Amino acid sequence: MARGAEKAKGHPADASSGLGTYLRARRAQVTPEQAGLGTMPGTRRTPGLRREELATLAGISIDYYVRLERGKETRPSPSVIDALARALCLDAYEHNHLRELAAHAVHVAEPPPAPDAVRPQLAVLLESVRPNAAYVVSRTLDLLAWNPGALRLFAGMDDYPPQKRNFGRYAFLHPLAREVLDDWDEQSRACVARLRALAGTEPDAPDLAELVDELLAKSRDFVDLWNRFDVKPHAPDPKTFHHPDVGDLRLGYESMALEHTPKQRFVLFFAEPGGPDHDKLFLLDSERGGRRSRGSATEQSQRG
Repeated sequence: MARGAEKAKGHPADASSGLGTYLRARRAQVTPEQAGLGTMPGTRRTPGLRREELATLAGISIDYYVRLERGKETRPSPSVIDALARALCLDAYEHNHLRELAAHAVHVAEPPPAPDAVRPQLAVLLESVRPNAAYVVSRTLDLLAWNPGALRLFAGMDDYPPQKRNFGRYAFLHPLAREVLDDWDEQSRACVARLRALAGTEPDAPDLAELVDELLAKSRDFVDLWNRFDVKPHAPDPKTFHHPDVGDLRLGYESMALEHTPKQRFVLFFAEPGGPDHDKLFLLDSERGGRRSRGSATEQSQRG
């Protein structure tokens, strides 16, 4: 494993990457002032809150809290989880993640999900929204199915063979990603957040471990973000792309969970008809829309 990977915390294959590790990471990020304790006198050697401070704020004993962090207590009540979330100043999404980690801690590990397959009707949906760019992504950010504009929108994604097309790999390892993605900082943060949230509930998933190992070994930026334990998803805000073939586009963005799938999502980038951004989507959707164009039919990865 590379030097950067050796220092990374909470690897998905490590059993410590669940409830206790998340509590430790979040405790280190909350200052006494943020928690309502006021300015603390003297020099503090501990970043964030001390264990005893968090235990007091949550109304639990220090011994019980230490057992939670060390993984020796795996059945906290919902009221304890809610109290910890309040003390740690978690937002609604982070609070729900804490609940998921607590629920996972008491369950027997489930077998890894079956290989991703995309339902045939989703290919029809991808075709129907053209020229808007749309794709189906797996729980680990693999590109599973797409229409032509979606593949071309992320310029350089088609440099990878279909089974290697992954948005985490693209964001951190492809040289064009930082040029194409106007909000690369946010896009990369959200990629890591989705993988970090998944690692909390599927710590033994081999496909997740393989991807995280690769990114930890090859990207210092990924290591830094991975160690933040951020689990917040993308905000549904418009996204700007600086495309080498069609110029700048500002597109609406929606990401929707697909029911009856292993956490697949349907993602759509769109523009108002008649405007310049919609015209550029037409170009991306056509044979003229990219220097490495591969045809106009909706495509699907041959995974598994």
